[in-house]
Amino acid sequence: MTNKAKVGVIGAGWWATTNHLPILKKREDIELTSVCRLGKKELNKVADEFEFSHSTENYHELLENDLDGVIIASPHTKHYEHALAAIKKGFNVMCEKPLTTNSTEAKTLINEAKQNDVEILIPYGWHYVDFIQKSKKIMRERSVGNIEYVMCHMASPIRSLLEGKPFDSDGGGAGDRMFDPDPKTWADPIIAGGGYGLAQMSHSAGLAFWLTELELSEVFAYTSSPTSKVELYDSISAKFTNGAIGVFSGAGALPDNRKFQLDIRIFGSEGVLNIDCDRARLQLLRHDEKDYDAQLSIDDGDYYGGGPTDNFADLITKNSTENFAPGWCGMRSIELIDAAYKSVKNNSPVKIIRDNTYWPLKESPSYCC
Repeated sequence: MTNKAKVGVIGAGWWATTNHLPILKKREDIELTSVCRLGKKELNKVADEFEFSHSTENYHELLENDLDGVIIASPHTKHYEHALAAIKKGFNVMCEKPLTTNSTEAKTLINEAKQNDVEILIPYGWHYVDFIQKSKKIMRERSVGNIEYVMCHMASPIRSLLEGKPFDSDGGGAGDRMFDPDPKTWADPIIAGGGYGLAQMSHSAGLAFWLTELELSEVFAYTSSPTSKVELYDSISAKFTNGAIGVFSGAGALPDNRKFQLDIRIFGSEGVLNIDCDRARLQLLRHDEKDYDAQLSIDDGDYYGGGPTDNFADLITKNSTENFAPGWCGMRSIELIDAAYKSVKNNSPVKIIRDNTYWPLKESPSYCC
């Protein structure tokens, strides 16, 4: 067997140990080299379970290893610090959503990755669902024409987490848990950096921007926190540089026994693309009646946690060059959410200042009016 790609992990808590590490441990082309997390007892448990050759509570020490890729799964407000340090070392990075907690930091990471010629991948599992891949193909073919309006909605069964209470869900279809989620990293405004917007709408907004390739020009938002210190609900209106407008909504209060909602509608000059993940629907309705309606099963839209992890492994082992959840779409989602939080604070629209120095988009942009 050829040399294995070496992986380090910063932040081995609930999701890393439930999803990423079990997947990587099964791969014969990956070596789990170093792991970092706080708590010596918990650190030793992870190192033993996943057979890491090195473990530490100091991420700087982890980054002294010879690595091909680093997974960042620390609390939201630590993503920028940890990802930037790994990128500056020349390591490819898979950084959990949200990429960062503000747009300036997100842009910096995109710039640094470009300058160091490394990949940033964000674990957006829905990007890897078959009919979402088909949706991307439809958008690349410009089947809706010039984009004029976008609707993006997400809702999640995580009210207890956002309220700082114990979490009792299956983690999006993942396996058994080594650790439970730490409610402080979701419900404490200082540690989490925000509420439902950062915690979950970074998924849906990232998907919408990946599909449309739109750029923001202005944002206005409302949020509400009826029973929590961070927001449970988000209502965001957006304008885009091509003349299109859109709305992004989020709700963190589905019952615990319900699966995620994620719906996107993309209206254009030639038709509309309807995407439902919870009801598993992909439908293209065109004005010339050349429609498309995918034949899907009820579970075809379930979150695919293994997709990003395998994609990252394939990138660092050179088995693939295609990054299906690139850093730029995560940066754009943070640009939206950061502007929304500023809008709520100031009760006014927020204009997006665009300098075009950080934009490494490979796909062609979408135009409107």
